[in-house]
Amino acid sequence: MATSYALQAPLRSPPPTRGPLGGFLARGVPGSTALGPPLARCRPCSRSSVRLSHGGAGSLASGPWRGTRKQNRPLRMAENGEDKAHHSSEGRASDSERAQEDGVDGADESVRKRIRQSTPSPQRLLRPQSSPPRFVSMDELLETAKGVTNMALAHEIVVNGDFQIKPTELPEDSLEKRVREIVHKAFWDCLSVQLSEEPPTYDHAIKLVGEIKETLLSFLLPGHSRLRNQIREVLDLDLIKQEAEHGALDISKLAEFIIGIMGTLCAPARDEEIKKLKDIKEIVPLFRALFSVLDQMKVDMANFAVSSIRPHLMHQSVEYERKKFQEFFEKQPNALDFVTQWLQEACQELTSPGTAQQGDPSSEQAASPGPVTIQNHAYMKLLKWDHLQRPFPETVLMDQPRFQEMQQELERLVVVGATLLVTYSASAPGVSSLAGFAEKLKMVVRVLLTEMHQPSFNLSEALATIGEKVCAEVTSCQAQCGFTPFSADKEGVLKGQIQAIASPDDPIRKLVGARIQGFLEAYLVSGLQKSLPAIPGGLGPIQKELEEVAVKFVRLVNYNKMVFGPYYDAILSKMLSQEGSRGSASS
Repeated sequence: MATSYALQAPLRSPPPTRGPLGGFLARGVPGSTALGPPLARCRPCSRSSVRLSHGGAGSLASGPWRGTRKQNRPLRMAENGEDKAHHSSEGRASDSERAQEDGVDGADESVRKRIRQSTPSPQRLLRPQSSPPRFVSMDELLETAKGVTNMALAHEIVVNGDFQIKPTELPEDSLEKRVREIVHKAFWDCLSVQLSEEPPTYDHAIKLVGEIKETLLSFLLPGHSRLRNQIREVLDLDLIKQEAEHGALDISKLAEFIIGIMGTLCAPARDEEIKKLKDIKEIVPLFRALFSVLDQMKVDMANFAVSSIRPHLMHQSVEYERKKFQEFFEKQPNALDFVTQWLQEACQELTSPGTAQQGDPSSEQAASPGPVTIQNHAYMKLLKWDHLQRPFPETVLMDQPRFQEMQQELERLVVVGATLLVTYSASAPGVSSLAGFAEKLKMVVRVLLTEMHQPSFNLSEALATIGEKVCAEVTSCQAQCGFTPFSADKEGVLKGQIQAIASPDDPIRKLVGARIQGFLEAYLVSGLQKSLPAIPGGLGPIQKELEEVAVKFVRLVNYNKMVFGPYYDAILSKMLSQEGSRGSASS
């Protein structure tokens, strides 16, 4: 009765003294080999060959890069490393080739779905010159997919401090869930019938005991020799079979021993479930409950393994990710197309005529920006990205959800900051400095903008409601503090100014947005040093939220630079040298 998980990994470390997350493993910190086998496995395939060209199908771009390639383009298959396209007048693939192609597509699709959802991929703006086709074996293809998956998983563990493995939860009305429930019910019904016979038949029950035995042994560390011997001695399947044949088997005593071992090994959070197991007297419900708790313990063990390897992974993640990406890049040389386009756009924006003003002493520097300036500007562009219409650059694709989350938070902060700026400008001079008033007003606005990026959200209607709430709060505060209350005309003006923020061209909204972008860019240049930039004027009420976003943004950017910096430097070096050559030729 095995349950599938996103990751199940045995622990290997010196023996501590109790259980996985508070028990035996409470003081044990496994080494870098805690995950044992590779985190992602691919089933073996035949060694037939796949013919790929640089502008061809994106099957090698599995995992997080799958969404940046044209999909559903068939792979051209060939046997024994030979291209049959030149020997077939009709270009039809054989049945065996199509079967192998379906196997590759299925494995690739499963890898892609576990990493990220597919994003729309419009036509490329930059198409590299096609290079001669090369042959890649099926094993190499799947090995590359596995490497990309492992790289994405390692990246997620390092970057996301809250990363946890969760059991697979099937949709409520899905066919897979209904089939699983039917199969499980049939299995347990069969077991119940066998145990109700005279004399009882213990074949299935003994197999379940064997599965439980193997699961308990997988929880143990190498130093738990005494406990390992005890489990093997009590749960000796040969002895249990002999007892069953002679009518001397006592299932309840075996279950009592198993529950005791589970209580020793489980995390403290599972103590309540262990207590409930002791109250179950019927054999079949007890077995079902045992497997349910064991499944939870597997998840606990895997999460403990992840938390244990995180410190070791952080020291090696930069080199590991760069190595895995290089392996992918060698098999898919056009894997940096969108990165090149992204950096090229940033360079063009910085060198455009409108960037530098006449007579500005820094105009010469703006006209010829350096690689660091271009990279920083490129990262800033990610905070204003059109995720539905444009493919994300390949090297930041694993962090696209994080960049999108920061982008949405910044858009929300722009509206909140503009609303508060308009409100404080219209209120009495001392209102904004009153204790608790600013936080209360900000909370009211943020709550009403919580679903700002939902398709059904109407910003104009929300701002109309915000205007009513803000005016009521300001009027109440002014009355309590003895200030002159709002007149009807002034209240109407304030509501109109707040509702005007719904337009992207509103001057107050554009001003707040420009100041936020300037603050983030200055924060990025400072690189989390001690001398951090001051908060721009008018953004004081949202300083805390803005600094939280800035810290996340800079950490993500710095980590990405450490991993992919050499690729950026190579692209920019070539790009700037070409710009210099064109400039020299034109002069």
